Amino acid sequence: MTTTAQRQDLELVSVTKRFGEALAVDTVSHHFKHASYTCFLGPSGCGKSSTLRMIAGHESVTEGSILLAGRDISKLPPAQRGTAMMFQNYALFPHLSVLDNVAFSQKMAGVDAPTRRKTAGEMLELVDMTALADRLPDQLSGGQQQRVALARALITRPQVLLLDEPLSALDPFLRIRMRSELRRLQQELGISFVHVTHGQDEALALADEIVVMNNAKIEQAGPAREVFNAPKTAFVARFMGGHNVLALPEGQFAIRSDDVGLGVPGQGQQDATVTGVEYQGTHVSVAARIAGDQEVIVLMPDQHFFEQPKNPGDTVGLIWDAEKLHRLTA
Repeated sequence: MTTTAQRQDLELVSVTKRFGEALAVDTVSHHFKHASYTCFLGPSGCGKSSTLRMIAGHESVTEGSILLAGRDISKLPPAQRGTAMMFQNYALFPHLSVLDNVAFSQKMAGVDAPTRRKTAGEMLELVDMTALADRLPDQLSGGQQQRVALARALITRPQVLLLDEPLSALDPFLRIRMRSELRRLQQELGISFVHVTHGQDEALALADEIVVMNNAKIEQAGPAREVFNAPKTAFVARFMGGHNVLALPEGQFAIRSDDVGLGVPGQGQQDATVTGVEYQGTHVSVAARIAGDQEVIVLMPDQHFFEQPKNPGDTVGLIWDAEKLHRLTA
């Protein structure tokens, strides 16, 4: 029996996008659970933004289908898809007030002025921008502009909200604050958010599910904690950060940087030469080089490091529990 939630799911079925001879997205299939927060993560040019824009209807699908609530929306115009997109640059109309920016789509749809202003007011209340309803966009901070863009996207009551690197223009402090706001909104509204980012910390903080893309394909997808702790490939291990990739006689493995320790030369799994030390506040990151010209990062609490500090050029023994090694498939 198909549940209501399942009927509202978003699904990509063998979706491909070509720009001339260039392959931007290569037969990508993925099922997004309803009312979940999904982050597409990957380096520039991997296909994540092209995938998002195809879902939104701002790029055509070369091959494959996009299904929402069991309906193929691949060929529908953006306004008829049941999705809304929040752009990286927010794209606010500079000559319209905050309220009129939010109400604009309803005005274009022919909704009468009292109704659209009431609905826009409700959206501004949702994003805590009621007091600034009469201001113009250039009178707002970056974080305030982002809230207006969110309200404008949400006024269409989408089944899926699409976000293209929405935090990239914000300073680090505000970015962290707005992460909490996005998560709160997603849970309060009970709709699906699909968020494109190249920031691993952002994806880990926000996502129920992370989809890692590389070279136009999905490299790995799953719950955020699973993707971080159990990367399947060397690319995912390196891109997610916090892992070392080791080529050992038994094969290729990943191990978390905080699962490697420093010891006496000759008494660890491998000897290494310290190549760099970086103080990070609560932790110290020690870079060391082992046989085969492989670099290993050791992340340790600062008090432990400073009990027996190391310097570039020192020889150390690297210590790890073999059970912490995670075998990679590629």
